[in-house]
Amino acid sequence: MAAIEILPANDGIAPQPAYEPHDSYRVSMVGPSMDTKYDYAVTVKEDVTTAPVSVSPSKETPGLYITGLGSQYPPFLFTPEKLEGFIKRWYDLDTPGIKKLLTINQTTMIQSRSTIKAFEDPFWSRSVPPSISELDRFFRKAGVDLTVQACKKAMRESGSSPSDITHIVAVTCTNAGNPGFDLLVAQKLGLKAETDRTLLHGVGCAGGLSAMRAAAAMAQSASMRGRPAKVLVFACEICSINVRCDLEEVVEHPEETKISPVLFSDGAAAFVITNELAPGAKDKAVYSLINWETATMPGTAKELEFMTDPSGFRATLTKEVPHLALKAITPMFEKLLPFLPSDSPLATSGQPVDARSFDWALHPGGIAILNGAQQKMQLHEEQLRASFDVYKNHGNSSSPTVLIVLDQLRKMGEGRENIMACSFGPGMTIEMAMLKRCRHDVEE
Repeated sequence: MAAIEILPANDGIAPQPAYEPHDSYRVSMVGPSMDTKYDYAVTVKEDVTTAPVSVSPSKETPGLYITGLGSQYPPFLFTPEKLEGFIKRWYDLDTPGIKKLLTINQTTMIQSRSTIKAFEDPFWSRSVPPSISELDRFFRKAGVDLTVQACKKAMRESGSSPSDITHIVAVTCTNAGNPGFDLLVAQKLGLKAETDRTLLHGVGCAGGLSAMRAAAAMAQSASMRGRPAKVLVFACEICSINVRCDLEEVVEHPEETKISPVLFSDGAAAFVITNELAPGAKDKAVYSLINWETATMPGTAKELEFMTDPSGFRATLTKEVPHLALKAITPMFEKLLPFLPSDSPLATSGQPVDARSFDWALHPGGIAILNGAQQKMQLHEEQLRASFDVYKNHGNSSSPTVLIVLDQLRKMGEGRENIMACSFGPGMTIEMAMLKRCRHDVEE
């Protein structure tokens, strides 16, 4: 592909001690008068694992509908050809870590990445990197504005006014300020003061589906209470502001393979999910959410990290991450497959149902994950077309990326009725959701 200039986009700790169970705990039981009534001894055995419980999957769709989605990228694109010139402002290109990074930069298959500022901007040109407090202030303005744009798109498509929103679930890993950016977004959107707010942190690239899972549980809880629910979910990451911090890490640890400066980008995404009690939910549905699962892979916490540093957040992605992610996909898919509604055309077709029966909204964590998943599950490239498209044209924007893929997928032709969405994050954690298309008439 010909070189692309920077230009407006087309749219848009210290280790913790290990847990050691004790023989017993004494718990104070407190009554309505707040007086301590009695103690209750709880015995905890050394083996704290529990035997698996046999559960027959329910074939009933839970009545959860995604009625609007919105994505928003910032207005600048950064191409691989620009990275060398950017880096040499501060570093010798013959530095071992930098040489390795520039080699990787030529193999990512990313054609451009979305960034909140052009890299010629004076913000990036200072001799001293911006501090974590400066980055915090930057996110709480630029990140909030970007998120509001995505939210407005989702709310507009769902036909939701600010007063209709009953809950919000937000997620980010590139800001840790309090009050959280969820409140700032809610205020800019004019949501009610009594809107139920939840902010997720520490879930990284898995965050989009982590937020979907949390929102689904809230909507189902509202159904059990006989109340309609319209949950606005949004995710935003401004990864580019950590680039100076990432480059310092590359120089300081040349023996390690650091890919953050050539992989991550900026973006925001939002969707509205409703329960069956919300007026017109089924009629407006873009997707229905069938079921979801999450799991943490034991012994993998150090493979994928995003830790606070005086000059930003330092990301660690070891070479084991693609292997671990691919290893987790099939067991999670097999766990969700029995929840395919028995009356769906796919289930009643009489044909074998496997991963090839679905379109996939796979988090594009890197080309190794995309190519590996395609090969492992014997998928055609068109089944991952939205994931490849987002990755090649915008890079990996962390938590919002899988939601952007879902938004893009419904604009890329009719496709398969059933969809599996999947993402990975620190922990390492895998999130997966089964969805069904409800309509194919969405326009750009």
